[in-house]
Amino acid sequence: MSIHKRYKLGGKAVIHAKQALLADGWAVNVRLAVDAGIITNLQADVGPQAGDTCVDTLLPSLSNLHSHAFQRAMAGMTEFRQQGRDSFWTWRDLMYRFMDRMTPDQLEAIAAQVYVEMLEAGFAGVGEFHYVHHQPGGTPYDNIAELSDRIFAAAAQTGIGLTHLPVLYTYGGAGQAALTAGQRRFGNDVDRFAQLTERAASSLRELPPDARIGIAPHSLRATCPDDLARVVAAHGQGPIHIHIAEQPQEVRDIEAWLGARPVAWLLDHQSVDERWCLIHATHMTQAETGAMARTGAVAGLCPITEANLGDGPFNGPDYAAAGGRFGIGSDSNVNISLTEELRTLEYSQRLRDTSRNVMIPGAGSVGAYLYTTAARGGAQALARDAGVIETGRLADLVAIDSQCPALCALPADRILDGLGFAAKDNVVTDVWSAGRHRVSGGRHVDRDAVFSRYRVAVWQLMNE
Repeated sequence: MSIHKRYKLGGKAVIHAKQALLADGWAVNVRLAVDAGIITNLQADVGPQAGDTCVDTLLPSLSNLHSHAFQRAMAGMTEFRQQGRDSFWTWRDLMYRFMDRMTPDQLEAIAAQVYVEMLEAGFAGVGEFHYVHHQPGGTPYDNIAELSDRIFAAAAQTGIGLTHLPVLYTYGGAGQAALTAGQRRFGNDVDRFAQLTERAASSLRELPPDARIGIAPHSLRATCPDDLARVVAAHGQGPIHIHIAEQPQEVRDIEAWLGARPVAWLLDHQSVDERWCLIHATHMTQAETGAMARTGAVAGLCPITEANLGDGPFNGPDYAAAGGRFGIGSDSNVNISLTEELRTLEYSQRLRDTSRNVMIPGAGSVGAYLYTTAARGGAQALARDAGVIETGRLADLVAIDSQCPALCALPADRILDGLGFAAKDNVVTDVWSAGRHRVSGGRHVDRDAVFSRYRVAVWQLMNE
């Protein structure tokens, strides 16, 4: 497979916005030049020129820092209550059975649909937390990175900025339990994981230079202390993502096995810093919350999925007060929506605390805090030099229509409140990922072709 032939590279372009949120605040009549994916020039208070792409309101785009693309095809299939009590763990059993039938072609088609939907929602980049590696039953493909290559092909077709995160998944549960039948497609020991990651990194070089590769030890329960230390030491530089403290049962199991709660144990045994992204981190004590914030790591929050799975709310007020960094991800992709992720994050805090305007340290615009913090945190977690609009940064940009009914009455300094709490994703008109103009007029340029393949793939999964 030649990935690079399918990837549209970002060339030279000039964008004119009636208003734009720059690194130092709002400006009007902004003219922005892009070359090879980088913002090379910015001017304010100037008019458009012939050939400019003209938009209404320009924002730094968010990066979607946590995705399991294949799970998009399950959307709506797990909302039928079975006899007894449903939980994350019963959902996981259904997910394993669904995933075990998926072919490489189907995975690629599903991932491409996911990335189209992300771009149309306003995300310019994605962190693909990729743990389906092998054939059903666990036998590796002849190309051990076959399914990583399919993720790359989906990114190539859609033009999304990709940070690929191959997952180390060695054990079936805390205490080095054996993998279950449903987990065998994930399984690698440290040595085979190194081979897989090396092969994937080689293939990734066919993508443009904004593509990145990191590693993702799945969770403390799916690895062990010695293996975790080995893969982190071997990784060198680059992002490190890990699921942590998503479920109370997980917290209890890790504490019984390792003698400490998951977040506390990780902070005590690894040099957690700005390269790390701790996904969910839902069930933390106040001490753990402050300690995590001080590391400079990013909390990878997935509010829609966390609500859908019944995980519980993140400890937002204490984390924000401690200066903690966070970004958002769509995780299970049951509903890919930038605006819904932001408002669900805040609403989860309001419901728990029976209060309003909770997820902000001090006074100010909650929408602006959520959006700008998530933009910077997501870019950090994916090692994308983005998250703000300024020269020298990647041109990860989203344009919205401020004249839509949800936003038309708002001044610039309240636009992000309207976006976060009143608007829907259909206010997005244009998206650039590292200068690649992939959404125009609210539609991805390859939407129809991608959706056609997706429909075939999910029909096959359900009927063959």
